[in-house]
Amino acid sequence: MLATVVSGAVLGIDAYRVDVEVDMAMGLPQFNIVGLPDGAVRESKERVRAAIKNSGFMVPARRLTVNLAPADIRKEGAAFDLPISLGMLACAQVISPDLLKDYMVVGELALDGTIKRVRGVLPLAAACREHGLKGILLPQANAPEAAVVQDIDVIGVHDLQQVIRFMNGAEGIASAEALAINEMETTDSARVDMADVKGQEHVKRALEVAAAGGHNVLMVGPPGSGKTMLARRLATILPYLEFEESLQTTKVYSVVGMIHEKESLIRERPFRSPHHTISDVGLIGGGSIPRPGEISLAHNGVLFLDELPEFKKNVLEVLRQPLEDNQVTITRSMVSITYPARIMLVTAMNPCPCGYLGDPKHECTCSIGEIQRYRARLSGPLLDRIDLHVEVPAVRYKELADSRCGESSKNVRDRVQSTRALQHKRYTKGMNGIRCNAQMTPRHLREFCKVDAEGERLLEMVVDRLGMSARAYDRILKVARTIADLEQAPDIQAVHLSEAIQYRTLDRGVK
Repeated sequence: MLATVVSGAVLGIDAYRVDVEVDMAMGLPQFNIVGLPDGAVRESKERVRAAIKNSGFMVPARRLTVNLAPADIRKEGAAFDLPISLGMLACAQVISPDLLKDYMVVGELALDGTIKRVRGVLPLAAACREHGLKGILLPQANAPEAAVVQDIDVIGVHDLQQVIRFMNGAEGIASAEALAINEMETTDSARVDMADVKGQEHVKRALEVAAAGGHNVLMVGPPGSGKTMLARRLATILPYLEFEESLQTTKVYSVVGMIHEKESLIRERPFRSPHHTISDVGLIGGGSIPRPGEISLAHNGVLFLDELPEFKKNVLEVLRQPLEDNQVTITRSMVSITYPARIMLVTAMNPCPCGYLGDPKHECTCSIGEIQRYRARLSGPLLDRIDLHVEVPAVRYKELADSRCGESSKNVRDRVQSTRALQHKRYTKGMNGIRCNAQMTPRHLREFCKVDAEGERLLEMVVDRLGMSARAYDRILKVARTIADLEQAPDIQAVHLSEAIQYRTLDRGVK
């Protein structure tokens, strides 16, 4: 007897349909799984047998063949346990096969028959809707996450016995609903505020410009000057996530299994801060079984690299292409996977190895050669991709002792939000998904970043004197456009260019 159960698998951050075909035939008892299964899928036959037996059911000792179609794509993970078991039970006439064609089925089985949560449920639910199925049958713990997808029934189940009763019409299960906003857990970003930062007004201004235009930032300053504190509060002044952005980000977290049970949707922009010992695979993604890296986990949010020169050179260099393309493509012999990587790169470093170059309170003990070698760990092409280089001096005692609070993140975010709205309106017509000034192409620069004669003279003098690259020139124009947008100015003026130029600190060399 043959039974087919609809299931799915994740490729990148999207899912595709997998038909689990189970054939039960006469012959010596065997259990074979074909269709390029990995180790976890091959081991499912032991979990499935034990789960069916411990749930009080029996499958005749026959020759079983399970095919996972399409057979030319490698299948991984334990999410096929439940569809395989239902196919076997349908062949044994324990359950009615009528509902199998209407539902996508995913879930990992424990040996006692309970159903454990799996990864990638959100893209699987989206694929279920795309294929016109009635709904998706999945672990109860995953139901709120899948319920974000509208127009399908999301059936969360606890154990195999409950699934069998549902398939036989003996028990009805209500479709799950996504968690309400007030039921979701609040992330740590809501517990910090830009008002906590004492002094550093010019750095706060630079971060506001960066947030308003989506620009990458490098902060240079001595230890204890507040670089990390400022970076962690940057996420609190970024614009609120739009629904499409939230859905894309949630897909990435769903694929790696990082969606909390009390979350249906990622509502806050991600903030990722990997340690400097991270590998290039950990940062970009990959591995024998490709997985998203930190840059994709920061999609639509902030990737913060503290102590930038301490990262391995090859790790930093692999950032160059994703920063340009806003995505990461991982190619293996049998598959090519693309993960999204639209991020704000925020970095921090000391001005020299000892950290006190230019600090009036501490003497720098580094030679010119040591400083040059330290900064040479950052390649020119990487620095060109960072729009703002900001000096963060040590905070004076008077500023630390000041009891007054600075401007709150909410007030800054309101200005950033209105500036982003202006940019969104500008790029609405045929701009290929551009959301902010940092994503402008050369064609957009020519159209929206025109400067007057005074500005041209200023740019010519600065570019020739500092020997800036064409990419650095473009970055200045993009930042100047953002500064003009913050002031609601229709055209870029010389004063906007002057402020943008001062944010290219490292182009001036060692002082």
